[in-house]
Amino acid sequence: MPGGLWVVIFLAGLVLLVISKTARVVPQQSAYVVERLGRYSRTLGAGFHILWPFLDSVQYKHSLKETAIDIPEQICITRDNVQVGVDGILYSKVLDPQRASYGISDYRFAITQLAQTALRSEIGKIELDRTFEERTNINSQVVNELDKATEPWGVKVLRYEIKNITPPKDVLAAMEKQMRAEREKRAVILTSEGERDAAINQAEGEKQQVIKASEAKKQQQINEAEGAASAIMAIAGATADGLRKVAESTQIPGGYEAVQLRVAEQYITKFGELAKASNTLVLPANVSDVGSMLTLAMNMITKRSSPTSPGK
Repeated sequence: MPGGLWVVIFLAGLVLLVISKTARVVPQQSAYVVERLGRYSRTLGAGFHILWPFLDSVQYKHSLKETAIDIPEQICITRDNVQVGVDGILYSKVLDPQRASYGISDYRFAITQLAQTALRSEIGKIELDRTFEERTNINSQVVNELDKATEPWGVKVLRYEIKNITPPKDVLAAMEKQMRAEREKRAVILTSEGERDAAINQAEGEKQQVIKASEAKKQQQINEAEGAASAIMAIAGATADGLRKVAESTQIPGGYEAVQLRVAEQYITKFGELAKASNTLVLPANVSDVGSMLTLAMNMITKRSSPTSPGK
C-alpha cells in the first residue's frame, strides 16, 4: 500500500476524532455537564453544541424528566412495637444539573437511603391500626423530609407513595379476628336496636289503639246521651201537646163526655194488665166505685183546664 494512502487514512481518522470531540447533540429533556481541563465549564441544554477538542469533555449526563425510584421493602417498628414490612416508590426530578453532579456522588442512592430512614421514623410515631389510615399523612411527611435534604443536590422530590404495608402473619390473624368480632358486635347491636324499635312501635300502636277506642267510646256515649236527651225532649213535647189537646177538647161540646169515656177505658185497661202481671193485688177500698173515680179524675181535669178568676 502506498505511503500516501496511509497518510489519508490517518488524517481522516484524526478529523473524525476531532469532530466527535467537538460536536455534541443533546436530546430533549436532557442536560450535559461540561468540564474544561477538569473544572466545571458549563451545562449544555437540548440542541447542537460545539466544544473545544481535547479541552472540553462531557462528564455527566442527566435526564430532566420526572423519574420513579423504587424504594425496597424494609422492616419498620410501629409505636406499639409491631414489625411491619413497608415498601414504596418515589418520584423525583433534577432541577440543577450542576449541583446534581457535584453536590453528591450518587443522588439516587442517597435519596433511597433517606426515604427509608424517614419512613422508619414516621412509622415509629403511630400505632399499627393507624398505619393503614395514615398513609397519606406518612407520604407527605416523607416528602417534606426528603425535600429539605435534596435541595442542596439540585433534586426536587415531588411525591412518595407507600405501596404495601405487610404485618406479620400472627398479627394479621389477630387483626382478622378483631375485625370479625367487631362485625359480630355491630350485628348484635343492630339486631337489638331493631328489636327495641319494633317494641317501641308496637307499644305506640297499642297506645294509639287504646286512645282511638276510648275516643270512639266517648263519642258513642255522647251520641247516645244526645239521642236520649232528644228522645226525652221529644216525648215531653209530645206529652205536653197531648195534654194541651185534651184540655182543649174538654172546652168543646161533647168533649167532656169523650174524656170521661177515655179515662174509663184507660182505667179498665190498666187494671186488667195489673191483674195479669201479678197473682197478688192490693186494691183500694172503693175499687168497685168506678164512677166516683171518674168523677175525681174529671174534676182534676176541669180544674186544670178552667182559667183562674182574677179575684180568687
